[in-house]
Amino acid sequence: MVLMLLVVACYTVCGLSDKYSVAKLKFDGNSFTFLMALPTAVLLLPLMPFSDMHLQLCWQSVLAAVLIMVSKLLEFKMSALVLTEMSAFELKAWLGLCLFASYATDIITATDTFSVLKLLAIVVTAVGLFMIARSEREHISYKKIAVPLFFYLLSKFGYGFIITASAPYISSYFALLFGLILLAAVLVPFVHPIRLIKDKPKGCAFVALTKIPNALGLVLENAVIATSMTNYSFIQPMIMVALFFIGLIRKESTKPLNIIGSIVCISGIAAFQIFGLI
Repeated sequence: MVLMLLVVACYTVCGLSDKYSVAKLKFDGNSFTFLMALPTAVLLLPLMPFSDMHLQLCWQSVLAAVLIMVSKLLEFKMSALVLTEMSAFELKAWLGLCLFASYATDIITATDTFSVLKLLAIVVTAVGLFMIARSEREHISYKKIAVPLFFYLLSKFGYGFIITASAPYISSYFALLFGLILLAAVLVPFVHPIRLIKDKPKGCAFVALTKIPNALGLVLENAVIATSMTNYSFIQPMIMVALFFIGLIRKESTKPLNIIGSIVCISGIAAFQIFGLI
């Protein structure tokens, strides 16, 4: 649970800075993705001594790095499309579906055992997330975003699954590092990095520096994945709840259903952790 809270703290800080980067600094999708991938990869290097660094030179390791790149690219691209119809709160609420897939994966891989109480806790969390999603907007054209939403959810679940499945061949650290380097390399022809830095030197520096908590969060997130796919899937809902409370502190307008949903969501997450100790 401590690791999960540390990841939530890192990603919450990073999420707030990312919102500023997109809204105020006006980076397009490819530029922002490049500025997320390359600086994060560089910032991962000082964390190497504190990470698991096993690596086999085989096709499985190469495939893992490529799939990590694809999952991150899908995550960034599909989220941009989905957010044209729904808010970031609603999008994170949909990640509640990943909780069921992740728990099933933990059971199949013998990382966890089936428990009615844990399943009930996941259901409670999902209900809370649904309530939050409903509080944000009355009507959403799901026909426009059904495919991007599916691939976004697949990318989030897929990242954890790839890290878990490739563990015997490549450490999560190397899989992530190589995946981010590949992602940055793929985007170079579309971004023109030198021109980008010349046009927005301060903006590029800001985005790069704000990747410090992101790099730390990714390493800690991989540590969570190593213990449980379900706990990994709980991270995004926890970030959403953290952002909700930040909104309360800022005295932003909040709907009653949002408040109730957040309380229900927190209850489900806490219950799952408590049931795991029984």
